[in-house]
Amino acid sequence: MARPERRTVRDVRRGNRAMLLRTLYFAGPTSRNDLTRLTGLSAATVSTMTGDLLGEGIITEAGQVESDGGRPRVLLRVDPLYGYAIGVDVAETHVRVELFDLGMNERAKVEYALRPARHDPELVARHIIAGIEVVLSDAGVPSRQVLGVGVGVPGIVERGEDVVIHAKTFGWNGVPLGALLRAGSAHPLPPLHVDNGTKAMGQAELWFGSGRDASDAVIVLIGSGVGAAVVTGGATFHGVSSSAGEWGHTKIVAGGRPCRCGGRGCLEAYIGAEAILERAGVSTQTAGWHEELTRLLASDSPVVEETIDYLGVGLGNLVNLVNPGRIVVGGWVGLLLGERLLPAIRRAVAENSLPQPYAATSIVLGRLGPDAVALGAATLVLEEFFATAPASRVTAAG
Repeated sequence: MARPERRTVRDVRRGNRAMLLRTLYFAGPTSRNDLTRLTGLSAATVSTMTGDLLGEGIITEAGQVESDGGRPRVLLRVDPLYGYAIGVDVAETHVRVELFDLGMNERAKVEYALRPARHDPELVARHIIAGIEVVLSDAGVPSRQVLGVGVGVPGIVERGEDVVIHAKTFGWNGVPLGALLRAGSAHPLPPLHVDNGTKAMGQAELWFGSGRDASDAVIVLIGSGVGAAVVTGGATFHGVSSSAGEWGHTKIVAGGRPCRCGGRGCLEAYIGAEAILERAGVSTQTAGWHEELTRLLASDSPVVEETIDYLGVGLGNLVNLVNPGRIVVGGWVGLLLGERLLPAIRRAVAENSLPQPYAATSIVLGRLGPDAVALGAATLVLEEFFATAPASRVTAAG
């Protein structure tokens, strides 16, 4: 049996500081007294740590609130201009790069179109590098104030210095995205954080959207590809090799339609954008998938009802297997379907799941829209910031 890891006094202090900073971020403007209550730390510890964070410019005063019989209490908050995070969404049809302040307010954005049949790794890397330069220039933010770059990609992410990506639908097998970005950049890159795009979107919805306050949830992304982020105990489940959540490649028809992954009968082969259009006889060789799908959903095509049935099977399987308290439907296809047909989707899920777990599950639409993956990628940077909160590396903007 492995020995428990010994924690030093420094480890404890670092952990307490991270907990306090995270609590303050999500609670909003908060007094020291309330921070003491929310974190369980002593008043002396909270006073010392907030003093340090104020001195480093990480947090700032945000007004006062009356107290019961005493002096007004000073409110504190994380300074949104202490630093910035860049979020990148690498999708089937685009590379979107966005710059956020620490309040997750968008400061600049640029998007590069991709042809669905062409996802050359070098081209994607060039778009990411160019996008970083563009958003920093547009916002007038120096690179030294960027805490990191988060990237959401399809497929399975092998963490490490090179950040190796396996994305069969892109034709990527062991693509060292991290190495490509470093090699292609004329300047040193900020710290890089890469995860599956669905998991990134899931974290954004969990922190800021329809998944907020849900400890056990599934956030599904339905777009050109299909995936899910499984949240248990408030944290995203990654699995042994970080491939948990490949919901789109669960089988719903034995020996069914061929899927882009090389298998047959995958859920994605029935409810992904390309699959829906192909089943309706619409060519997918040209651009305009969004417009074509919008027109299809407004028609009386039987493909629409079939798609809801397939989606009901897929979501019903999640209800039975995971027993989530909430399912959040996101992704551009998921939002198109849900905005028009959410009651029908709920009925289809009910028909394909056990009554007890279905009764405990609410099915809602994502609130963050088409920028959810880029925002989620930026939260990867924010998560690291909470854990490390590096002192004096970034100066506060005036």
